[in-house]
Amino acid sequence: MRATAADYSVFIGHDAAGHAQMNLVVEGIERDGSIEEIERGLASLPGVMRARLNYTSHRLNVAWDAAAAPDAVMERLESLGYRAHPYAPPALDAEAQQGKWLLRCLGVAGFAAMNVMLLSVSVWAGNVSDITPETRDLFHWVSALIALPAAAYAGQPFFLSALQGLRTRRLNMDVPISLGVILALGMSLVETALHREHAYFDSALMLLFFLLAGRYLDHAARQRTRSVAANVSALRGEMAFRLAPDGQPVLVPVQALAAGDVLLVPPGERIGADGTIEDGQSSISEALVTGETLPRLVATGDLVHAGSLNGDGALRVRVTAGGDRTLVDEVQRLLDAAMTARGAYVRLADRVARAYAPVVHVTALAAASFWIAMGLGLHDSIMIAVAVLIITCPCALALAVPAVQVVATGALFRAGVLPRSADMIERLAQVDTVAFDKTGTLTLPDPVLHVPEGTDPELVALAARLALSSRHPLAAILARRAAGAAFEGVTETTGAGISARIDGFDARLGSPAFCGLPAPDHVPPSASLIAFRLADQGFVAGVDQALRPDAQEVIGALRGMGLRLLILSGDRPEAVAPVAAALGITDFRAGLKPADKIAALDALKAEGRRVLMVGDGLNDAPALAAAYVSLSPVAAAAVTKAQADAEFLGDHLAPVRAAVLCARLSLARIRENLAIALLYNLIAVPLAVAGHVTPLVAALAMSGSSILVIANALRARLPAAAAMEIGP
Repeated sequence: MRATAADYSVFIGHDAAGHAQMNLVVEGIERDGSIEEIERGLASLPGVMRARLNYTSHRLNVAWDAAAAPDAVMERLESLGYRAHPYAPPALDAEAQQGKWLLRCLGVAGFAAMNVMLLSVSVWAGNVSDITPETRDLFHWVSALIALPAAAYAGQPFFLSALQGLRTRRLNMDVPISLGVILALGMSLVETALHREHAYFDSALMLLFFLLAGRYLDHAARQRTRSVAANVSALRGEMAFRLAPDGQPVLVPVQALAAGDVLLVPPGERIGADGTIEDGQSSISEALVTGETLPRLVATGDLVHAGSLNGDGALRVRVTAGGDRTLVDEVQRLLDAAMTARGAYVRLADRVARAYAPVVHVTALAAASFWIAMGLGLHDSIMIAVAVLIITCPCALALAVPAVQVVATGALFRAGVLPRSADMIERLAQVDTVAFDKTGTLTLPDPVLHVPEGTDPELVALAARLALSSRHPLAAILARRAAGAAFEGVTETTGAGISARIDGFDARLGSPAFCGLPAPDHVPPSASLIAFRLADQGFVAGVDQALRPDAQEVIGALRGMGLRLLILSGDRPEAVAPVAAALGITDFRAGLKPADKIAALDALKAEGRRVLMVGDGLNDAPALAAAYVSLSPVAAAAVTKAQADAEFLGDHLAPVRAAVLCARLSLARIRENLAIALLYNLIAVPLAVAGHVTPLVAALAMSGSSILVIANALRARLPAAAAMEIGP
């Protein structure tokens, strides 16, 4: 029996001619002749229309008609001595296209702004010297020729958003920005046609450039997060060996697995679906699933999950959940739901803008109407309205948060914290509860080997060299101490250990029972054991997680800040309890699945709590996305880090405390900046409405308010830097 076309249906597409086609990644290509061998070998199959191999990427594209089938293609490749896997090329989605569009708009705005600014500087200098009206008009017209098409293209993100807001009867931040840009350009064109001294093409383009820069950076950060998060399901691998009724293993895509199938999982391979072990015993690493880095011994009847890495024994697994129903896929669904829920958060600046934008529009319209009624004239009345829009253009408001974020981000970076989310600082400042994962978060990511005191170092060195011949995770930890080559003639006893002859004596490495040694008393119950015996000598070492060096100090400091602390772990209770006791955390929960962690966060949210979640494992990813704000160690899984609002570097926990302190100080600066922006408008708007401010003065005042906001944001430097010091 072999894999069928239905097994590969998820990877099959169609070309322009309507032929079925599939992309494959081919292993074993080591010479140029492979191209001709593979392409000719497949072309000789009845029904195959095309076979094209890219030697550099090892990607093979095959197209066929009804006379052929994908399983025949795979079988022919195997007969030629090559192993192939289906490959689904990543498509450029709408998010990626939008990012490219924003980048093009940013480039156009920047190029146009630089050229128009050169012309404007010449006009400004000439107005106070000897420029002729004809030369000034020429420079203005050239500026218009550059600015109008550039603004029409570069302003699309704001214009389209403003139109969408108006259609839904909602005034967003982009409405006053669009009105300010359009009216500034329109009145600049009128002023140029009337041979006036001033035009404002440069102001409109510079405003577009700076706002587009912020929008592109925010979009790029969100796109990176989503692209990494979309790869969760890929963690379980692409192919698996399914046993046919005659007992022969058939290599099939994991998407084709269904409940009742039987899998053969060789040593060193990932399990392709959730199931129970029918035969065999081994140790499996579930670091990607539960976050626990120490291996778990499994045997007949035990439950295993897709994505787990098999150790040193072959397993036969009866599938209980395949396709898109595995635990890994459940993590993806929880992740999607949590990310959608997180999108409901509205930043402080956006909440202020909701009330700010309508007031600006009404004020500008009222000013124009008032002066028209007073007989000032249409031109001058519109110029006053333009001045109102320019002077109230939400630059200072738009900079109130980002300016502080830039300063705070620098302080956080010096403390070893790398923010990923634009509004992380604001949310982090409001937390009142911190929930920690255990493994890799409160503890170091790599387990530590505890060798009994007084053990002969030469004996440990021999054990480490013997461990080089084992694929067991515990042996790999011991093998780090190896100072020589691996021994020859090593034999393996599945599920027990390995043995060899060293200097004429029998040596064994594995479980204490396999080595004939008793379990020691000095090792904590949460530790895993690995033993070594050479003749009548031996030792039993423990492998356990070690707390981060400053964990106790930082936990005490967080408690002193009035924060509630708890542990949410997927690890065993006997492994979590000692860590909680050492840190003085009384509220800890163990054995939690991803959905359980989200349920715990939802319960805290129902109590009115704002939770900072700190975790590193795949099973933490949905909880990190669902939490009010989240942090992750830089050594965490890529998918997990993608959901966190920030990463922290190093083996210490101090950056967590530093991030909370810096965020609290920064939020105070953000609120001060918002107050400055509003106070500026309370002073400037009446002057503009009264007709005492020209559009040029309005533009200078707008720039001045932005500088004031930035200067206040810089005051966050010293307090934020002081917050980096870890103390009581």
